[in-house]
Amino acid sequence: MTAAPATAPARPAAMAPLKDTTAIVGIGQTPFARHLAEPEKTLACRAILAALDDAGIPPSQVDAFTSYTMEETDEVEVAKAIGAGDVTFFSKAGYGGGGSCATVAHLAAAITTGQATVGVAWRSRKRGSGPRPWRNTGAELPTPGQWTRPYGLLRPADEIAMLARRYMHEYGATRDHFFNVALACRNRANQNPAAMMYERPLTREMYMTSRWISEPLCLFDNCLETDGALACVVVSAERARDCRHPPVYVHSAAQGLPAQHHGMVNYWTDDPLTGPSWTAARRLWHTADFGPPDVDVAQIYDAFTPLIPLSLEGYGFCARGEGAAFSEGGALELGGRLPINTGGGGLSEAYVHGFNLINEGVRQLRGTSTAQVPGAETCLVTAGEGVPTSALLLRS
Repeated sequence: MTAAPATAPARPAAMAPLKDTTAIVGIGQTPFARHLAEPEKTLACRAILAALDDAGIPPSQVDAFTSYTMEETDEVEVAKAIGAGDVTFFSKAGYGGGGSCATVAHLAAAITTGQATVGVAWRSRKRGSGPRPWRNTGAELPTPGQWTRPYGLLRPADEIAMLARRYMHEYGATRDHFFNVALACRNRANQNPAAMMYERPLTREMYMTSRWISEPLCLFDNCLETDGALACVVVSAERARDCRHPPVYVHSAAQGLPAQHHGMVNYWTDDPLTGPSWTAARRLWHTADFGPPDVDVAQIYDAFTPLIPLSLEGYGFCARGEGAAFSEGGALELGGRLPINTGGGGLSEAYVHGFNLINEGVRQLRGTSTAQVPGAETCLVTAGEGVPTSALLLRS
């Protein structure tokens, strides 16, 4: 495979203080559904306690919490509810789905620098049964929204549709390429009993005849509306050896906010199709011992199908403009060049701002996925492309 030079530069012997110093040792989640009766706080605590039990660590030993700025259940309430002790580190990562991998990166940094010993990251969300943020027409628009929403770009789907149309125009991407992405995710969800789309196959006819959400994006180009919560536990590499499962090491982590960024539509950049993934990727590979050709499986943020080819290019799996063609011939399926989103992803498992991609990456490297890639030892996990983003390289 030909990596894009801008995303995978030569890696000198640079400082990489977080490399393999921490590991994910516990994962947990609630059921996923369009509607769950329990409030977000309860769902968060259930996922966190499940992750701690998976790790074999009592709640009283947790001294660090990290979640998203959009998380409405804060660390104070969570710490009290689960019975945590004194907390010495807490943070939140911004930009919705762009913050997923950053939560783990923050914990890795805190533990490596001695600020904490047992960290929990989580996301709890009732998007399936809750309100849509763009429906609040009485609130003053943030500055970026003043350049988009008055002109009809009301939802993220509308903004990504603009990027998708430009991508189709410039590089010849077609709806068949987007279908390849949707199908790969649905096929993996069909193997995953926890997925909302379990045992619900997708055909090309279903895809091509489905209703538009924001042309050229149809129903199956868009992520699910989900209630649910997920969590993971991070500890030092030394402590990880004593936990219940083989450690999954945080090998490299990065965040990316490109120059002159404007959320999703990238109005002010020279090339709107070069999104935050390109910025995050440069740092991610710079501090890693391996590159894109060495990744066994990838969990790539998929709120919308076009984000997959754009991310494949940004993270260096193919050259500029080749992401759509990369999806051909079953490349994204099990046994393909790069199996992706093996739990079903946001398109077909659940959409909880991408946290399920982290947990599925851990399962792959433990060898316990419902769609296991044989012998998987390395996994890329990415957060939302189109917004300030983050990414992780995990290894067994």
